[in-house]
Amino acid sequence: MARAIWTGVITFGLVMVPVGLFTATEDHTVHFHQLQRGTGDRIRNRRVNERTGEEVSTSDIVKGYEVGEGEYVIVEPDELDEIAPGRSKTIEISDFVDLDRIEPVYFARTYYVAPRGEEYLQVYELLRAALEKTGKAGVATFVMRNKQYLTALRAEDKLLVLQTLHWADEVRDPGTELPDLPSRRAGRGKELDMALRLVDALSGPWDPHRYHDTYQEKVRELVKAKAEGQEVAVAEGPPEATGVVDLMAVLENSLAQAGASGGGKRSGSRRSGSAGKDSRRAASGSSRSSRPERARAPKGRERSASRSELRQLTKAELYERAGEQGVEGRSKMTRDQLVDALARPGRRRAGSAA
Repeated sequence: MARAIWTGVITFGLVMVPVGLFTATEDHTVHFHQLQRGTGDRIRNRRVNERTGEEVSTSDIVKGYEVGEGEYVIVEPDELDEIAPGRSKTIEISDFVDLDRIEPVYFARTYYVAPRGEEYLQVYELLRAALEKTGKAGVATFVMRNKQYLTALRAEDKLLVLQTLHWADEVRDPGTELPDLPSRRAGRGKELDMALRLVDALSGPWDPHRYHDTYQEKVRELVKAKAEGQEVAVAEGPPEATGVVDLMAVLENSLAQAGASGGGKRSGSRRSGSAGKDSRRAASGSSRSSRPERARAPKGRERSASRSELRQLTKAELYERAGEQGVEGRSKMTRDQLVDALARPGRRRAGSAA
């Protein structure tokens, strides 16, 4: 059972909910110790007096704010606790705002919020349901570990989530910080049309389990290989940047590759005319010869398939399988609808065309 890293109350109006905060994420980074080359001896960081070179214990260390060269205002740790806003450990909601109006750059860390006792479940759920139904986030501040945070309290399916936000003066202005930005927006044209089709071909539902930290996996492989005295494989260099001259060719090749590799994870709402449809048909047709035979249903008999297997097929292949299984209305279905229809248990062949 996880332990709360902070306890206090959430207030909105005169309503108070005792809660605890729990970390929502954990670090999976491979950590290394510092060693002296050639000896294997550990290197440790110590707090030493700059003038005498002697080590200083933590209890003898105070904070100092430099007001001039060599001149400091000394601040004791308990003095910071005494002036900290919200000493009562309160997350006081001052405003409710539309959640989708908070720009992503402001979000920092995420914490789960849990009620501190069964007697507070009803009022906790009341706040969660109100935020869920309105699509709002409660904006609040609170203090944790001698630091004040701006936060957004939002609702998920069964719990409240607190996300710390960057303060406005912490977010840089890209217009002044970045050297080169487009001076105009992309208009209509073949390049944009191809880019939209490529996005559509590579689109699919959000599934965080599909993604892995491959760099950390490589680090672990490196450590294991060196421990076993094996040769370490060297990664390839970065790809070359795409220039304006060969942009169309790169986009066309990308679309072909997306079709050949089972791209088109879902059918988007955009349509690029008959040329776009023909291109997708050609791409799916060229991919069938390279796709494993198990991914296609034998004609003339029922073939059950898992939803994950069906998502590996192109829309054209899903449509073909839907025809083999007599799925009614298939000609008007999106790719996701075809997957749902084919994955439905107990489906029988109807034999009628849609």
